Order: sequence, then structure tokens, then C-alpha cells
Amino acid sequence: MEVQVLHIEGCPSSQAVVRRLRAAMDAVGLRDAPITLRQLGSPAEIEGSQFAGSPTIVVDGRDLFPTDGKTTALACRVYPTPTGLAGSPTRAQLEDALRSHG
Repeated sequence: MEVQVLHIEGCPSSQAVVRRLRAAMDAVGLRDAPITLRQLGSPAEIEGSQFAGSPTIVVDGRDLFPTDGKTTALACRVYPTPTGLAGSPTRAQLEDALRSHG
């Protein structure tokens, strides 16, 4: 399994999403799967990726939370959560998405 977090420099949510993602992966039995952080610094680097704002979680080449909001802008992303929009999905949302990825 290939797991990437696509992010931009200075994104306040990148580290939080990595911590939650690691905990969620551990909880669903993916302890040995590494997480690769990929910093994107220009529209050219974004082009052709699954980037939908920072941070975007990509598993095996697909956005773990698919959206029509792909962008080539160095922009932040928000996720709908049970408590409103946030810069990162909740751990429970991550666990559910990982379980249904397949």
C-alpha cells in the first residue's frame, strides 16, 4: 500500500493529518505501511497529481476522500467532519475511509 500526504509549505494541518492518519492506519492493521509526505511548491508540481488542497491524502494513487475540487493552486483544503469543516478528517473518518479503500 502506498500512502502519501500531499501538502504545501506552511500548511497548518499537515502534521495533524499525518498523526491522525498514522493512528488510523495502526488501528486498522496497517502498522507496517509507511506514510510519505510530498511537499508541492508550484502548479507544475501539482499538475497530474490528485491534489485537492493541502493536505490531500492519497492511497494507491487515489484521493482517500474523493472530490471534484482538484486544483493546481497552492491552497488549503477543508474536510467536512461531524463537528463542521476542518483542516483534517477525524481519526474515525480516516479509519472508515481506509477500511473501505480497496
